[in-house]
Formats: sequence, C-alpha cells, structure tokens
Amino acid sequence: MPTIVMRWAPPLLGAACCAMIYRILATRPFPFGQNLLHTGAFEEFRLLFLGIVLEALPFILLGVILSAVLQLVVTEQMVQRFIPRNPAAGILYACLLGLLFPVCECGMIPIIRRLMRKGMPAYIATVFILAGPVLNPITYGSTYMAFSGQPEMAYGRMGLAFVTASAVGLLLYRFTSANPLRHSLDGQERAHTHPPRQLLAGILGHASDEFFEMGKYLILGAGITAFVQAAIEHESLRSIGQGELSSHLFMAGLAYVLSLCSTSDAFVAASFSGQFSMGSLLTFLVLGPMIDFKGTLMLLSVFKTRFVLILSAATTMAVLLGAIVLGEFL
Repeated sequence: MPTIVMRWAPPLLGAACCAMIYRILATRPFPFGQNLLHTGAFEEFRLLFLGIVLEALPFILLGVILSAVLQLVVTEQMVQRFIPRNPAAGILYACLLGLLFPVCECGMIPIIRRLMRKGMPAYIATVFILAGPVLNPITYGSTYMAFSGQPEMAYGRMGLAFVTASAVGLLLYRFTSANPLRHSLDGQERAHTHPPRQLLAGILGHASDEFFEMGKYLILGAGITAFVQAAIEHESLRSIGQGELSSHLFMAGLAYVLSLCSTSDAFVAASFSGQFSMGSLLTFLVLGPMIDFKGTLMLLSVFKTRFVLILSAATTMAVLLGAIVLGEFL
C-alpha cells in the first residue's frame, strides 16, 4: 500500500494543481500587468495552447499504453520474427503498420522507442515514425473531406508520404549503422521483458512513467507554438510568398512551427488554397506530421542529436523535391 501511494500521489497531485491553475486563469483576469499583456492576445494564446494539448493528448495516451503493452507482453524474439530481413520489404512493412496504428507522431515515438529496444532496426522504426501519422485511414479521411472538391490532394498526400518515408528509410539503411537511441538498453529494461504477476498494474505503471516523460515535451512545444501563432497576424501569414519556391519554403516553416496533428491539419491547409499553390499545400500536409517543433523535442528525448538532424534534413529535402514535382500535375 505505501508503494502504491508513493507511486501515484505525485502525478495525481500534479494533475490536480494543473487543473486548479487552469480554472483560475480561465475565470479570473490577472491582477497585475494589464498594460503589459494584451487581453485579446493572451486569450488567443490560451485557446491555441489548450487546443494543441487537447488535440495531441488522446494520441499520447494511446501511444504510451501501447508502448507499455509492448514492453510487458511482446518479447524480442517476437519482434525479430515478424520483421522482414530484406530492406525493401522492411520499409514496405513499416509503411503498412500505419494502417494498424492510426496515431500521430506524439503517440508513435513511445511505441518506436520500445520496439527499437526489442530489436527493431533503426531504418524500419524511422519509416514507421514518418509514414504512420499520414498513411492511416483517419488522416486520409480528414484530407478527403477538407479537399472535397479536389480528391487528388488526398491521393497526392498519401503517395508523397509513402515515397518520402521509403527514400529516407533507404538512406538511413545505407549510411547509418550505430544505435541512434539516446539511452541504450540496460538491466532494468531487460528485467521488464517478461510480464509481471499483476499485468494490468504493470501496464498502468509503465504508461504513467512514459506519459509524464513525453508530456513535458508536448507542453513545451505547445506553449511555444501557441505563442508564435498568437504573435503573428493571420493576414500577414496569407500574404507571404507567391513564388514557386518561396511558397514551399514558407509552408514548410509554417508546418514546422504550427505543429498541428495530422488528423486536423488538412482543414488548416484548405484555408490557404486560394493564396498558395497545391504543391506548397502538399509540403504543409506531408512535412508537418513528419517533422514539426513538438515532434522534434520528443525525438531529441529519444534519439541522439546527430541522428535527429540527419533525419530532419533528409525528410525536408525529400518532401520539398517531391511536392515541387507533384505540384506541376495538380
């Protein structure tokens, strides 16, 4: 009993404190600093921040629960048995996994860290991280609905995501050999390989630890993202860049900063359809779910910095090149 209290009391008290702080900020104005803080801007920041967090929270919960199940139920032998030896087949296998795990990058990273510690090769794990948030039925459906009059955008998004993830996976397979994980497997991880007597308690314990570890990066990323969105005038966003290359670069930067979930970013992209080319909108739709600000923070918590930089650069170049080519046919 004391062990359970010590384990669950800090996160429960922390969650209660966050709820109380939110209620205070939501119902009462600040008693000081009114001249330094514009009320409208702060209200927009608060709504954007809560929107980003609440949008990503279900997927993080799903991701950490699946990660805990993988840790306690799935063995290294099982992982190695189902992974193809051929690199091309392995990349195709990773792309198809997105159909089975329809979660965004926030939920992908905890799952992938666990699978890599059980023997999944880095290049297959990377393809899964890149392709999973886009190549799933939920993302396809939201894109098709957002561009109901242009179904080719949904097809182009799926195709470009598949090609980009495959190309980056082959590149990593060819040029990376060292373990990219920031923390290697230790004795404590091996001890948790076999399911404990109380399986449900073990799953909840692992999920709780991983949730609070991933959650701090989500909160930081959401705060910075909401600040940028609240600080920049929306009209100025729509008036920047009419050139072919500049529109792609602007949309790439916007996707990185906004850090939207892959299940809802299509509606944001559709609002720019009158000002930007279809190719630049594809850049926004494909690059955002693969590499964005909050995702980068979470990747840096799991992978080494050099690996994250290589992954980000390769993904960005592949998306930009593919979107420019596809834009000629849309």
